[in-house]
Amino acid sequence: MTDTADTRSHMPLGLAQRGYTGVIQHLSAKEAGSALSDVELESRLIELGFVEGARVEVLHEGLVGRDPIAVRVDNITIAVRRREAMAIIVA
Repeated sequence: MTDTADTRSHMPLGLAQRGYTGVIQHLSAKEAGSALSDVELESRLIELGFVEGARVEVLHEGLVGRDPIAVRVDNITIAVRRREAMAIIVA
């Protein structure tokens, strides 16, 4: 059985369009350019459920600049800024 994450290229969740589905590969706060420290951003994302192996789906994009995005993580829906979603690497 082949895992679809193995055949898809990795990208930041912040670049995903509405309707995208994937699996979280890892967090990389250095890529986000957030005002938060790398450690603080990663901790917050983990607390929200953005952990390696979780399934994600982009449900909605904001009207202005497509920000924030509504993301379903496993069975929870969370709004996150695209800038911070850049730290979530998916495939």
